[in-house]
Amino acid sequence: MAERKIQVFGVVGPTASGKTSLGVEICREIGGEVVSCDSMQIYRGMDIATAKPSAREMQGIPHHLIGFVDISENYSVARYCEDAKKTIYDIASRGKIPVIVGGTGLYYSSLADNIKFFDEESDLEYRQILFDEAAEKGAKALFDRLAVIDPERAQTLHVNDLNRIIRALEIYHTTGKSISLQNRESRNEEPPFEFRTVCLDAQDRQFLYDRINRRVDMMLEQGLVEEAKSFFAENTGSTAVQAIGLKELKPYLNGEASLDECVERLKMQTRRYAKRQLTWFRRDAGIKRLYIDLPGEPDRLRREAIAHFTEGCETV
Repeated sequence: MAERKIQVFGVVGPTASGKTSLGVEICREIGGEVVSCDSMQIYRGMDIATAKPSAREMQGIPHHLIGFVDISENYSVARYCEDAKKTIYDIASRGKIPVIVGGTGLYYSSLADNIKFFDEESDLEYRQILFDEAAEKGAKALFDRLAVIDPERAQTLHVNDLNRIIRALEIYHTTGKSISLQNRESRNEEPPFEFRTVCLDAQDRQFLYDRINRRVDMMLEQGLVEEAKSFFAENTGSTAVQAIGLKELKPYLNGEASLDECVERLKMQTRRYAKRQLTWFRRDAGIKRLYIDLPGEPDRLRREAIAHFTEGCETV
């Protein structure tokens, strides 16, 4: 008889959709603990820019994988999956229910689908050759090569995303297999967890965009500009520099644009990010969508989410 999988519940969706509050309410009702699924909340600091939940918002519910990585580190999706799996096993061993909460689609899908990673396959000499070639011919030359070797991976990358383009070419060079092929092969291994996940969505896109705009205004009131100023005074080269909410304010801090101009750009970039998040999660037919712009929210969302989680489930 096959061993029963650990049940994991998920609350995913775009920024400003209410994932944090719903996740906490669910945990309070079913005896759960939150496992964050946010590629920027993992870093220490940047509390305002990444909308980290405050102690008041957590309401005493344990939150894991938040603020535990130094800003100077470059944290990978492979490391996230490893850390998240350990955390899930620990929560389940204590008789609690793991609840994944966040909006980083790559983190969620890689964990839920049990994707295997090949970070150990490195050829530093070949990597340097590629960087030298990019310096001479431009990133597009390497992107075009990747499009031939691994068109599936190329479709997910921007033509100027040099680090990821080079990493994909390096993996193909060292293993003889593309990242896409390796990911497909890794899915042949059964995931150790059974996910039941809801995605917060909006039938009226403008409803979500208005919430995003209000979220940005609130972040400014909380001291976002001061946080960005402090951050850029100490950090320049880490992955965290790319956090939405920081890089958009840099022109203002450098005296190159007005604060209003930067704030409008921040709102626009956040709305675009939310659209990409929804596109990602909508591709997963196993995720149930719940709409935040229908009557009865937030109690309705809590009831619908728990009904989805507990239907035919022995864990709860």
